[in-house]
Order: sequence, then C-alpha cells, then structure tokens
Amino acid sequence: MVIPFYKDSGYESSFIFSSYCCTSIVNSSNKNIYVSKHNRYAPYPMHTHTFLEVNYMLRGEADEIVGNKEIHLNQGDLLLLDVGCEHSIGYLGTNDLLINILFQDRTINIDLLNSLRSSRSVLYEFLINRKVGVGNRASYLLFRQENGREIQETLDRIIEEYYLQRDYADTIIKAYLSILIAQLVRNYSVDVDKDLTKPQLLITKILQDINDNDDTISLSYVAQKYGYNRNYLSNLFRSTVGETFSEVLTKQRIMHAHTLLSSTQMPVSEVIKKVGISNRTFFYKKYRDYYHKAPRE
Repeated sequence: MVIPFYKDSGYESSFIFSSYCCTSIVNSSNKNIYVSKHNRYAPYPMHTHTFLEVNYMLRGEADEIVGNKEIHLNQGDLLLLDVGCEHSIGYLGTNDLLINILFQDRTINIDLLNSLRSSRSVLYEFLINRKVGVGNRASYLLFRQENGREIQETLDRIIEEYYLQRDYADTIIKAYLSILIAQLVRNYSVDVDKDLTKPQLLITKILQDINDNDDTISLSYVAQKYGYNRNYLSNLFRSTVGETFSEVLTKQRIMHAHTLLSSTQMPVSEVIKKVGISNRTFFYKKYRDYYHKAPRE
C-alpha cells in the first residue's frame, strides 16, 4: 500500500516534530521509536545522538557529512547512523523530504547489524573486515535505492503506522523494525574493491567458490581450477585471510547450517548432510563454538 500523506502537501503538517524536539523526546521518554520530517531551508550543524538514527530520503536529495566523509542522498536512499556518530545535514529545498527515524531500543544497533551481516558468508566477512578494518565496525551504513524496494516499502509501513496510530500500532512498528533489520542485512552489498591486489582478487574468487559449493569443495579442487600448486595456494590463502582453507570452509558450512536451521524446518541430521559435514560430533562442537548454543536451540 502506498502511503498518501507524503505525496499530499496537505498531510505534511502531520510531521509535527523537528529533529531537535525528537531528540529531547526520545531521550526523556520510554518510547523506542520516533519519526519526524527534517527541517528545510537551513543546514543542521555537526552533532551526535545517544540513539540509533535512520535518515530516509523520501523525496528529492540531500547532502550530509558523516565524520569527515561527504555523502549525497538521492530519493529512496537510507543512511543508518550509529550511536555517537558525528554528522551534519545540509540545506533542504522545497521539494526535498528527509525523514528521521530515531531508535532508543539498544537491542537494535549496528553491532547487531554487523553480526548479522558477517554471518552471511565467508566472502562477505572478508570484504567487510577489509573495508572497515578487522576488530572495527562502521559507524554508519549507506543503502542505495537500487539495493531493494522492499526496504522502502517497510519504511513506508513504519511511517504510516506511526502517524495514523491505529490500534496496536506500537506492536506492529516493533515487528516492522525486526523486518527492516533483516532486509537491510539481506540487501547490503559490499563491492570487490578495485584496490585489491592480484592475490587478494584470487582469494575472493576462492571464497566465492566456497560460498557457492561448500558441501563439495576442496583445496585440491580449487588448486586445480586456478592452476596453482596446492601447498603454495594453501599458504597464500592463510596469509591473506588469516585462517586456513579448512577453517574457512568449516566456518562457511556452519553459517550455511545456521541459515537452514533458522529459516527452514529441515531436521538437524539433514542439515549436517546438506552442508557437507560427515561427523555429527564435530558439527555440534563447531556450531556451539560459533553460536554459543546447540543447533536445536
């Protein structure tokens, strides 16, 4: 369903909170979410928040500075800012509509997002670690419009529920927040950097192979595929990734198993076979190591 009030100027007055007022309300109330229309016609200076913030470009465009980086938002783009992330917002014109969604709930944060993102695949984890630095995390995430219309639709539902305030609106909004987080994870992509060295490019191809064929792939197969000596490739892989080929393959298989256990009704015994692990005891031990709980949990 398309939300009418952001297209009809008569409804725009329903965005009654400025960003400043919203900050005060979020900090002083028990509510977990506030939605507001960002003020037009004046730049907003560099500032930080004690809560998570989404800047959603509903219409038009805007320029922000996050830390020391300039970011241009086009219609449909979403910028997720972590707690304490310094940012400023430039002048907005008559046709520009930037929506701020503010989260007080500390269980919804970029740590959670980074954790979910890194569990997608070993290739994804490698690219993310290289992009933000191992042991670090990004203070913001940028989602472009082309990354998924479903994200925009979920945001539209959140805005609609917030302003119409029908029965059970708060419950529905919290449910949509969970959906939004999952969709952000699913649609967030990391490009292969042009600055990757030749060995790193080779490793990304191998990591993609592991991701695509984790149930059957082996180091010998990969060495033959790319025309390298098995021992040389093994050492190159370890020096580039920081883990052995066997360790990374096991990690990918456990990630794959976790996805199957979380999203299907497949029995544990079938999941173990599906991801190419033959030793049930080994699977249970590794699964507990990664997720700190048993597969059945």
